[in-house]
Amino acid sequence: MKILKSNTFKLFLGLSISALFLYLAIRQVDFDKMLTSFRGVNYWILILAVLAQFISHWIRAVRWRILLKSIKLVPVSSLFSATMIGYMGNTVLPAHLGEIFRANVIGNRENISTSSILATLAIERILDVLAILVILVFAMIVYPFPQTVTIGGYIMFGFVVGLFVFLILLKNQDDRTLTLLRFFLKVLPKVAAQKIEDFLISFIDGINGLERKRDYIFIFLHSILIWFGYLLTLHFVFYAFDLFNIYNLSAVSSLVLLVTTTFSIVVPAGPGYVGTYHITCQRTLNLFGVPLPVGLSFAVVAHIVSLLPAALLGFVFAWREGISRLKTQNE
Repeated sequence: MKILKSNTFKLFLGLSISALFLYLAIRQVDFDKMLTSFRGVNYWILILAVLAQFISHWIRAVRWRILLKSIKLVPVSSLFSATMIGYMGNTVLPAHLGEIFRANVIGNRENISTSSILATLAIERILDVLAILVILVFAMIVYPFPQTVTIGGYIMFGFVVGLFVFLILLKNQDDRTLTLLRFFLKVLPKVAAQKIEDFLISFIDGINGLERKRDYIFIFLHSILIWFGYLLTLHFVFYAFDLFNIYNLSAVSSLVLLVTTTFSIVVPAGPGYVGTYHITCQRTLNLFGVPLPVGLSFAVVAHIVSLLPAALLGFVFAWREGISRLKTQNE
């Protein structure tokens, strides 16, 4: 009952946040200009955007295979289908519950413990945050962000690098690092401290297979390729709207937009990041001189390109897997 109430509250809060930001995005928009913008889109180019998105998802599955190989060598095709199911879940459910679906699919199919799989997904999130912060630092070099954003970006980058170093130490000297960690965790309630320790132990189990230096190199290269694919997706949407020519934009604009929209999905909004994504995309483009109606049109199309094809394919895979079974296990 408590879990149900908690999920209901999260859903209500997320939908409220989405509604608020969606209202802020549309309140000053001329819908006639927005429709005119839609009519001028070259929708054939969006096929390339979708293709770039799917290539990134496939590379993500390949990277996941490297992270999982210490537990079991899983076919990339199986990991790709689970990843698509995860995206489908994140599109229609709040609180990133799609990740639970993703873990359940592989756990049941390959007979792997869910906790071990969730540990590899936690590593994925750390790698993604590190990658986007590297992109943020590069974006701050080529684009004059406000000083507060610049300082905040460097602080976040330093924090994630420090976390990454700590996790490497945890892997190489787990006993000493855990002893030190337990000393600092004494200030927390026992339940919270135990959960943190259990997670870190699962993390160690999840990366024990990364013994060779080339594993780290492969993971780094795959992370770069994943985010390059996301950047390319946005770049193709820019071409579809012809923003580069009409508003004399450079490639930097798509780089900055990738950074800002990525951080927008961290906000606990409703399913599919509706509202938060749209206003962030709209206002970022406005910084480059793109009118608000055109920016919102772009946001709608970019959002659909990023989520709908993956969600539809994920639904097909989930149907084959058995949606009712996934739902029961998640509950």
